[in-house]
Parts: sequence; structure tokens; C-alpha cells
Amino acid sequence: EDPRPNYLRLAREATPVFTTDRTPFEIGKAQVFREGSDVTIVATGTMTYQAMVAAENLAKDGISAEVVHCATIKPLDEKTILESARKTGRVITAEEAQVTGGLGGAVAELLGENHPVPLKRIGVKDRFGESGKPDELLRAFGLTHTHITLAVHEIIEK
Repeated sequence: EDPRPNYLRLAREATPVFTTDRTPFEIGKAQVFREGSDVTIVATGTMTYQAMVAAENLAKDGISAEVVHCATIKPLDEKTILESARKTGRVITAEEAQVTGGLGGAVAELLGENHPVPLKRIGVKDRFGESGKPDELLRAFGLTHTHITLAVHEIIEK
């Protein structure tokens, strides 16, 4: 129904459903899927599920991770992301795409100009894509909940 040009990315394999009727898709609106106080994980697409699993694992370590689901990158929901970054003081981004020019880059620019905090970006780091099974590719590119969990530990230790 949106008259503007749009780009939609779909997963090839079936992925866990993590949205509900209470979390409807809205262009330009991010949603806090899990409240937290120690770190913000801003994720998009299938990586939101990985972020939710990471948050569960981090809770076992006594780390409270806030998960912000960012369904659209442009327009970016600056208000929600900044509010979360101000609350936690640390941000991890997670995307199943290049971090440069994607969610990680957009969040880095937003924070750099408005509220600089420690930031780590989980995503493809200037590499060409490869062929393989989806779970193998997620591991090869460092796009799993384990990688997110490790990044959170690194940013907290700094």
C-alpha cells in the first residue's frame, strides 16, 4: 500500500516466527521485544530471532540485554534506538547483510551524531556471498546467537 519504492528481503528457508499480533509491522517503527539494562541489541530480519536467543543466554550470565527489532532500516526509528542506547550505554547491531550501508552503518551514524556509545556490528564484513546450507552460512559469516553473545561479552568487558 506504500506508494514509495521499497526493498523487501525474504529468507530462503523457514525461520522461527517471533512476531505476534501485538507486534505488527509498521514502516519506520522499531519495537522493543525484550527490555534490558546492560546492552542494546538492535536486530533486523531473521537476526532478531538470533538476538532473542542471545538475550536468553546472556541472562544466564547475569547480563540484561534489550532487544530492539528494527523491521525497516530506512526510515530508521531513531527515537526508539536512541532511547535504548541512552538506557543501556552499549549497542550491538545484528543483520544478515553487509554492515556497511545497512543497519549497522545506519545505527553507527545515528549514535555517532547524537549519542556516542560503544558499538559492535554483527553482519557480513565486506565479503562476497557464498553458497551453502543456511545454518552453515550463518556460522561461516558469524551471524549466530553465539556470535552475538560473544560480542556482548566483549563490549561489556571494555
